[in-house]
Amino acid sequence: MSSNPQTAPFGSVLAPIMSTATFSDGAWSAHDFVPLAPIPMHPAAHVLHYASECFEGLKAFKWADGSVHVFRLDRNIARMRQSAQSLRLPQPDTAQLEAMVLGVIDRNRDSVPDAPGALYLRPMLIGTSPNIGAAASPSSEAMLLVLASPVWDYFAGGGAKPLKIYVEQHATRCASHLGVTKTGGNYAAALGPTLAAREAHLVDQVLFAPGGEVQETGAANFLLIRDGHILTRSLDSAFLHGITRDSLLVMAADMGYRIEERVFTVDEMLEWVKDGEAALSGTAAVLSGVGTLVCGDGVSHMVGTGEVGPNTQRLRSALVAIQQGTAPERHGWLRTV
Repeated sequence: MSSNPQTAPFGSVLAPIMSTATFSDGAWSAHDFVPLAPIPMHPAAHVLHYASECFEGLKAFKWADGSVHVFRLDRNIARMRQSAQSLRLPQPDTAQLEAMVLGVIDRNRDSVPDAPGALYLRPMLIGTSPNIGAAASPSSEAMLLVLASPVWDYFAGGGAKPLKIYVEQHATRCASHLGVTKTGGNYAAALGPTLAAREAHLVDQVLFAPGGEVQETGAANFLLIRDGHILTRSLDSAFLHGITRDSLLVMAADMGYRIEERVFTVDEMLEWVKDGEAALSGTAAVLSGVGTLVCGDGVSHMVGTGEVGPNTQRLRSALVAIQQGTAPERHGWLRTV
């Protein structure tokens, strides 16, 4: 595997310093910054048997003047605390987790790539109580870690290559009450349908639309876009409330787009894409255009011209410009490290 983050798979190259803290006896320990290394883990740890874990993903960007800025740290911390609460894990302290993320960025400053790369941050929380009989009990002990990874594009070709997406109308991505929680089990649940669709239809991702109502893909939110108008699923507990999604909607409204958030069907989506655009949004994907939708009957539906649409390109470029410091940011989303 390549050690060059420009060519290595997204997230496979790790920065040399991580941060750790532990929770026991009702309190968090002081955190520490240590060299990246395997962590000690009891084989009966709650996380290994009952999947008591959650995580976050956010990015820090190096600007042309050499300064480093992290994007929407406060929202990621708030979402991680919400995920911890839903899994009945000890909630990270807001100030401590903030200090851990900022400290990891600062100590890995030499690993922050120049644009268009970024330093991807992965806070993670795992239940560590050693008890294989605790299926119906929460973990009273936990470990909090923050890892960092220099990254480039999540999808090959970045935002320039149109994606091919399979529309799954039967399987759900995850348990409906846990969709809003950023936990590894949700991604594991989507893996089987995604790999099966990839093998059968040579697609990049699966768009889950149980019962014909569009939700999200296995790793990103889904948006329909056309001149002056964006349509996306209204927020509920069945899917992740993406921070990139939120940023794009706020920014698009500033740019004059009408934002519509509601339930919509596969049939409505297929009608939209005859002359409109579709895209996936997420911290890793940013905003990636969809060129083809493949339905359960194996029929392919071209999205617009089959290429990444002009509105998708415009919105992606506008968000990236804010993150990289080449356009003004008006909402307090960036913090200098």
